[in-house]
Order: sequence, then C-alpha cells, then structure tokens
Amino acid sequence: MSIAPKGIFVPLITPFHEDESIDFSSYKKVIDFQVENGVHGLLVGGTTGEYHVMSLEERKSLIKAGCEYAAGRVPVMAGVGCSTAKETIELANYAADCGATWGLVLPPYYHKTSEEGIRDFFKEVAANSNVGIVIYNYPGATSVTISPEMIYELSQEDNIVSVKESADFGHLCQVLTLTKDVENFTVFTGEEHFILPTFSIGGQGAFGILVNLLPKELVELYELVVEKRDLVAARELNQKLSGIYSLMEAEGNPYPGPVKAGMDLIGIKGGKVRKPLTQPTEELIAQIKGELIKLGYEVKSQEQSIVSGV
Repeated sequence: MSIAPKGIFVPLITPFHEDESIDFSSYKKVIDFQVENGVHGLLVGGTTGEYHVMSLEERKSLIKAGCEYAAGRVPVMAGVGCSTAKETIELANYAADCGATWGLVLPPYYHKTSEEGIRDFFKEVAANSNVGIVIYNYPGATSVTISPEMIYELSQEDNIVSVKESADFGHLCQVLTLTKDVENFTVFTGEEHFILPTFSIGGQGAFGILVNLLPKELVELYELVVEKRDLVAARELNQKLSGIYSLMEAEGNPYPGPVKAGMDLIGIKGGKVRKPLTQPTEELIAQIKGELIKLGYEVKSQEQSIVSGV
C-alpha cells in the first residue's frame, strides 16, 4: 500500500517543439528546476501537462520520461485517468512499472453515471492498480461532483490514499472534516487561492499551475504554515503572490498558456500550448511580466526568449 502524498506538488507543463512534438530536453530542465527549488512531488501528464490533447503513446512517453528525469529525487504521481476502469488500470500499472508512486484518476464523465457507478469505478481501479490512487474531484472540467460522503467512503479503500479537490472551498472543508481521522489519506487543494486556507485548516497538500513558475515561493508558503506555524508571514507572502494567482487562468480553464508564457519570461522554456488550445494574448503576458517584476524577477523580453530558444 502506498503512503499518502503530502506537500507541494507541481502539475508539470509539457514543453513542445514548434511542430507540437514533445520537447523532452526542455521537459528535463523543467523537472530539474522544480526539484532544485524544493517541490515535494511531481505530477506528470496531468491537465496542466495537456494530456487531453495527447495520444495514449504520448502519455506513456511523458510518464516514462518524468520518472526517469526525477531519478528518485522526489516521488512522482502520474495522470492516469481514462474513460473506463480497464484503461485506467492499464495506464496506472504502466506508470507503476516506470517508477510512479501514485496515479491521479478522474471520475467517469461525458456519459455520466450514478454514484454507484462512480463508487464501483474507483474501487475497481484501486483494487487492481500497483500505484496509490488519488481521486481527482474537478467538477469544473468534468461536470461531475463527487460528494464529500462518497469521498469519505472511498477513503476507506486500502489503495485510495488522497483526493485532489478542485471544487469549491466549502466542499474541501467538508471532505477534510469527514476524513480527518482516516489513516493514510490526505486532502489536497488544486487551486492557488485555496493553498493558504487549506493548510490553515489542516489540509496536507496542494497542487497549482503556478508552482511551475514559482516553486520556491509556494514551497515557502507551505513551510511557513505547516512547519513554522507562522500565519502572519504566510499571509504576507500570499498577498504578494495573489496578483499573479488569477492570471494563470485568466483566459480559459484549464489553460496552461499563461504559466508557460511566464516560464519563458524567466528563462525556463514553457513554450506554446497544443492546438486546439490558443496562446495567451500579449496583454496577459504583459500583466504576468509586471507581476514577476514586482516579485523581484529579472524577465526576458519576447525577443530575448525567442533568441535564447525558450
């Protein structure tokens, strides 16, 4: 049985070449940047990684590369959600063979099922997967809300070890209350705005698109709240970051374009998003640049980014 994850996890972006093939060399640099700045774990092939515009073979190649590049320095979670339990199990076990510790799994969507169908889906996946299963509750993308009571019930399964909450904060609070005494089960937020309040009320982890761009700052936020119990300093840091939080999804959701543009500005290749996603506007890039300057970053112009190959 896998130990439940905790801490700051980065939902990794996927850099692409101009022809939209995966740029594995830049992907390794992104991972090195995250590890060097103290993140507690990597999520490879998630929504921010644009898995939804990839073939199955590309998803597998990303999981394999992510595990190889992490090289045991931090644990890896893989996005393994598929339309059926059978496909999800196959991808989860492929991820396990590559070295992943956990698999992030969405509920069945599009053809919506009943609560019984959701329950049976997750139980089947958990019972047959060689990675710990993390439930992904993301009703904004799936139009499926997994009730707090259902999450509590699933938390009793031996191989379901965590939930990533990308619903409203009230839902997360209910889940925390119900699962607080469950051994080996953690609650993550998936929203930057909720990171500080989640840790303040006992949540154990956070994902955020922005971690790709500002891993050091968001790890510091975790340390201030969870390890040092210094809420005053944590609030001050959170206020400094709040201006850039909302820019990450300013022109669509899910939407990795803004964070990729921000990474280009600081010299870490983010690059373009894959079609049919569209690139961030020049206005938004200018806003991101302004916030990075406020935070003390030296930023590149778009021309410098192109010349340096980021």
